[in-house]
Amino acid sequence: MEKKQKLEQLLFSTWAIAIVATAGSLFFSEVIGFIPCELCWIQRIFMYPMVITLGIALWKKDLNYGIYAVALSGIGAVIAFYHYLLQKVPALSTTDSCGIIPCTGQYINWLGFITIPFLSFVAFASIFVLSIYSIRLTKNID
Repeated sequence: MEKKQKLEQLLFSTWAIAIVATAGSLFFSEVIGFIPCELCWIQRIFMYPMVITLGIALWKKDLNYGIYAVALSGIGAVIAFYHYLLQKVPALSTTDSCGIIPCTGQYINWLGFITIPFLSFVAFASIFVLSIYSIRLTKNID
């Protein structure tokens, strides 16, 4: 497969992940009625713009999008991982809430480990890895 075509597929994949993550967070809050905590809002701040920026990059076929996606997804992944640790590690969980809704609350807990911050982390980490890969491919393009 040609590198340019592979880069376009990577760009589409990162954009699709951002769309699914954004739709999922909106579904949880607007359809089901889960009220996001402050750390959830911060994660949204880093995910939602990627739908627009990656969408524009896809539309314009700008294959140099990687550095922007790495920055947003890297920060978002760190916040999501920290949020997940607050939920799952009792030593990190304090009685203090991080706002009206406690950040330690778990609206969902599928299979005993899949929570909303876990889903967020998976999305951010996937975008991060794919973007790093695209940066590497971009450096080696003809």
